[in-house]
Amino acid sequence: MATAMKIAIVDDEQDMRQSISQWLALSGFDTETFASAEDAVKALGSDYPGVVITDIKMPGMDGMQFLKKLMSVDSGLPVIMITGHGDVPMAVEAMRIGAFDFLEKPFNPDRMTELAKKATNARRLTLDNRALRKELSGGAGIMNKLIGASPVMERLREDILDLGQADGHVLIDGETGTGKTLVAHALHAVGTRGSKKFITFACAGRDEADLTKRLFGPDPDGQIQPLIEEARGGTLVLEDIEALPQTLQARLLTWINDQGTPPETRIIAICNLQEQGRTCESALRPDLYYRLAAMKITTPPLRSRGEDILLLFTQLSQQFAEEYGCESPEVSAQEAAQLLQAPWPGNIRQLINVAERAVLQNRRGSGSITSLLLSESDAPEQQTMTTEGKPLKEYVEAFERMLIDNTMRRHKGSIVAVMDELCLPRRTLNEKMAKYGLQRADYLG
Repeated sequence: MATAMKIAIVDDEQDMRQSISQWLALSGFDTETFASAEDAVKALGSDYPGVVITDIKMPGMDGMQFLKKLMSVDSGLPVIMITGHGDVPMAVEAMRIGAFDFLEKPFNPDRMTELAKKATNARRLTLDNRALRKELSGGAGIMNKLIGASPVMERLREDILDLGQADGHVLIDGETGTGKTLVAHALHAVGTRGSKKFITFACAGRDEADLTKRLFGPDPDGQIQPLIEEARGGTLVLEDIEALPQTLQARLLTWINDQGTPPETRIIAICNLQEQGRTCESALRPDLYYRLAAMKITTPPLRSRGEDILLLFTQLSQQFAEEYGCESPEVSAQEAAQLLQAPWPGNIRQLINVAERAVLQNRRGSGSITSLLLSESDAPEQQTMTTEGKPLKEYVEAFERMLIDNTMRRHKGSIVAVMDELCLPRRTLNEKMAKYGLQRADYLG
């Protein structure tokens, strides 16, 4: 869901702040007004969900002091300065300090609306990227496909945080449904280009003429800006890079080389060939491949993530249960083992499908997870399980952790209720929660 944006209007003149507020409200903005910078400072903390429009000349804390204060609290907060005639040098100084833009009195209200739209869009992108960074660093988030405590997911998050800070181009490969586009978004969000444009483009299913026009231009009608220009300064994600014809691969390589180092625009190429028995290296020109693959990430298949499968299934089924207004299904020890053993050829996408159908089945009071896993495969029952055997202890521990986690969530962290339901003494429950990294504080509320 998009973050709702506000506009804080700061001006010591009541008529001015009311007229600005009324105009922006008519333009569809949610406004709030402040008679002084001192009052506004108290309300505008870090991660304020909006932007600021402020006069420069005010009694007490003036606009420049106010701007410096806001920048010290949140340097990513867009601040639009209103200046009087002859104050343009001051406005230029404000821009140097960090102001988003300025309006000179008397200003055109339409120009103010235009700036407000640009500022709120920039702010929304900044806050969304911050939220993604927070999810990445803590591994939280129900639908975020990057959660999980398995070694392969810890390594993936480390790679994202490391490569996100670099300037080079990146190649991402992996099986279908493993979250390659999400990884690309994460790389952009945690890097220095986080506030810049992030554009994705699918190369598959287009002829060479269309690909040429969209990527490099020119558009005969002059209506569409080529993507290499639209993404300038930000990140351009090319999905299905293997579908790019050799002639355009050569042109892309030339454009990459012409950018120099560090590149103005970062390319993240996504390759989808693993299921076809081919490699991205065989599908791309060697010079382009090695230019892109200097930094490479391979997203792990779901079957390699062990206990994460149960964690993801639990969180997905709980979300779908909330959406459908019913209880999430209880998972038996046998079903937990089957979830862990299933080959998951569709990876996360397949798991989402199974979780949703399990909730719908549970709402009707019929069906089982086992039957869903079988229906997801055209193969006989014995072939729907992986051939990689695991010690029984691993399955038991994974199920035990899931059971305690689900029970704690259901009872909102009540230790006594969990002890009663699971027939566990307090010391044993405490030891098992510590063993599995479960904390009571995460379930309160």
